[in-house]
Amino acid sequence: MIHMKKNKDPLQVLGRGRGYSRDEMMKNIKRHEQFTPDLINQINKLPDVVLRNLGNPLARKLIKMVREIFRESYRAKQFTRTNINDHGVLYGVVLLRHKVMDRVLNYFHERWPKCIICLYNEHTQITGIMDQQGRIREVKMALIEVVDKISSHKPVMPYFEDIQFTGKQIFETLYQTQNITERSNERYFKQMIPNKCLELPGLRDGIEKRFDDRNKKLDDFL
Repeated sequence: MIHMKKNKDPLQVLGRGRGYSRDEMMKNIKRHEQFTPDLINQINKLPDVVLRNLGNPLARKLIKMVREIFRESYRAKQFTRTNINDHGVLYGVVLLRHKVMDRVLNYFHERWPKCIICLYNEHTQITGIMDQQGRIREVKMALIEVVDKISSHKPVMPYFEDIQFTGKQIFETLYQTQNITERSNERYFKQMIPNKCLELPGLRDGIEKRFDDRNKKLDDFL
């Protein structure tokens, strides 16, 4: 017999409390690409204890939908590659099937509050824009067009000149952090500096000699 701990959620005690509260579900389910108004009615009809129970087929479906929303938002925040030009415009490309553009824009806005954020959604072919005040708008335009148009009305910002790097600078920094003679690790080094890098100008120009005071060659690690 299972004894319920005082003030403990019975679903948590039983190991079944993996869902979301009614408020969380109502707040997020509308963002799903397969949302229909009927889902709201179904949520309202289910008791709280059932709504968060993975053993119920309908609850399991709803929980899965909300998880997909959170997962897509998280991935976009963590794995979207972005660039910042010298006009203070940060831009990148995302692939969002659910309505989470505002959350992703806000994430980058909090990290770069002085930037105008532009994200192009490949799924909808719409570019989302958030200005420095946090206002959002969406336009049916290609990303480069939006970035160029916004940049044309903004002056060059010295603040962003200091964080612009060329491809060569980025590669040289990467090489320097990995080519550490004292802790030679061939397997790890090859993962971080793949064979493709041998074709880059940085290596052809003798980057090894500049960064390795012991004059070791890349071949010594591969």
